[in-house]
Amino acid sequence: MNYPEQQLNEILDYLFKPNYGASLHILKVEIGGDSQSTDGTESSHMHESWDENYRRGYEWWLMVEAKKRNPDILLYGLPWAFPGWIGNGTNSPYNTPSITADYIARWIAGAKNYYGLQLDYIGIWNERNYDITYIKTLRKTLDQRGMNHVQIVAADGGWGIADDVLKDPQLAASMDYIGTHYPGTFSTPSAVKTDKQLWASEDYSTFNDNTGGGCWARILNQNYVNGYMTATISWNLIASYYANLPFYRDGLMTAVEPWSGNYIIEAPIWVSAHTTQFTQPGWRYLPHGNGVGKLASGGSYVSLTNISQQSLTIVIETMSHNHSICIRPPLAKYDVSPQNATFKLSGSFAYVTSLNVWYTKIGFDGNPSTFFKEMPQIDVVNGAVTLSLGVDEMYTLTTVSTGQKGTAPDPPPSEPFPLPYKDNFDNYEVNSEPYNLAQQVGVWEVVQGDADRGGIIRQVVVQEPVHWCAAETGNRTLNIIGSPNWTDIYVQCDVRTVTVSAARGVFVAARVSQGGCQAADTRGIFLYIYPSQQRYVLTNDLGGKTVLKSGLAQTSSDWNTLGLLIQSNGITGMLNNETLFTTSVPQGPKSGFVGVGTDPYGIAEFDNLEIMSNRDGWARISDSVKRNNPETLYFRPQFKP
Repeated sequence: MNYPEQQLNEILDYLFKPNYGASLHILKVEIGGDSQSTDGTESSHMHESWDENYRRGYEWWLMVEAKKRNPDILLYGLPWAFPGWIGNGTNSPYNTPSITADYIARWIAGAKNYYGLQLDYIGIWNERNYDITYIKTLRKTLDQRGMNHVQIVAADGGWGIADDVLKDPQLAASMDYIGTHYPGTFSTPSAVKTDKQLWASEDYSTFNDNTGGGCWARILNQNYVNGYMTATISWNLIASYYANLPFYRDGLMTAVEPWSGNYIIEAPIWVSAHTTQFTQPGWRYLPHGNGVGKLASGGSYVSLTNISQQSLTIVIETMSHNHSICIRPPLAKYDVSPQNATFKLSGSFAYVTSLNVWYTKIGFDGNPSTFFKEMPQIDVVNGAVTLSLGVDEMYTLTTVSTGQKGTAPDPPPSEPFPLPYKDNFDNYEVNSEPYNLAQQVGVWEVVQGDADRGGIIRQVVVQEPVHWCAAETGNRTLNIIGSPNWTDIYVQCDVRTVTVSAARGVFVAARVSQGGCQAADTRGIFLYIYPSQQRYVLTNDLGGKTVLKSGLAQTSSDWNTLGLLIQSNGITGMLNNETLFTTSVPQGPKSGFVGVGTDPYGIAEFDNLEIMSNRDGWARISDSVKRNNPETLYFRPQFKP
């Protein structure tokens, strides 16, 4: 969201603009649940049962931007986690199905009432147990609130729900699509028997280089060829999260440097275009054996037509095994070799005399790639066209003439995270998420501070959510920023705990090793203060299992300025511009992010975050260190560039 305006619009155009880039048909977004969902946490619209706010998070903004570019794009919402009050002391959202259904219905209504967004599809619980009573309750709730148009996709996991659909007519009537994750292009006989449309409602999840493009090309075709799946949805849309977080660059494109404006477009965007620019939702696949099938020497083809059957699109792929491996599931060996393929057009398509041609060749082993190139039209001779197909190629043959390969200036060159860095959180809308901070456990929102402070950020989660992954078991919150490669660094931040639902302690940290679902096991150097106890603790891990140093701390009852200097041969802790301690550096980790957070969940506030090199940090604090610890000057760093 904080990319320079020019590059921001280019990125969004490549994703959503029709006849430009990926030209996506459907956008699936997370319904934030205050809990980790792989690379970060997303804010709920209802932190508590009495709390309702539709200005939080970035998903509203993303849906609005997608709709600006393509008013016909379909919208799909799915919860990965839920705020703690939904679980009522358990890790299940199904204790009171009516409460959870109301929570979801309010999110759908919020999209409409605040942003004019009409949701088309809603899911159950990402990759976790489904509950039949809840699905029926959700359908009833939506219908009662005039949301009959919102269709239910279940259950965003495996194919198991198909057996329940076949046994339970009421369940079958309550849901519209069967959505599964990473099906490996195959469905099950039970799923096909349901007569529901089948979706790969999460797929791909593969590094977006040329092999990732080959994976995407193969499954976009073969999910229907092998498994009768009529939608394939990439996790994720755009890789916009720090390196060292899980699944780095596993999106259709990458944008991780708002400070430089650099972004990366590779094969998956143009692979998408072969299908998305020449079909639309509502088009139909032709039957297997009559427009859909496998090629004799490897590869596949699908054909789609609109309702009137006046338009025809054929998409062909010949991706080899080693150049189209997805992250999951394992891919059985197969062979592809060059071949000639003839496609015969008759019946409704006997009128076609020529077809537009778009071509991609994905290069490997140092060979160049050709992405989404418009070729000369091909004539239909005696009702047929013949192509000479190589390996690792795509062709689109189509009567649609509106395809385009969008172009934009080359993005600016890549640059490291800028130092020194400072954010006083004054220039944000209230309830928004602060830029560049990547919350891993807990949720930080910009709020209005005291008159002399302006904006501040507040950690707002006060109880353990109904979590999707085990990151929450640490019961301490964590927000990270910067570079996983930072070694010697200085971080300083104003911190405050408040009296109502307060966290006992707050921290600043450096060399933070990781986030994601493993956040509870994160290592680093964490400096906690516990104001009510007048105490500090220095630990080597987020969970506080390895204490490096602890002692008394003369904390203020209001704001405290907490500083942490890491240098090659020592750690210095600062409190309100006075030295707390100096001590030696533990063996690991050797590098990592800067972080802030709380112990445990609870309200805490942060302001004036500063990060700088250890040289500049030493210049900031050296007078205090000399004054208070003259015997520890051997910690003066040997500065490196």
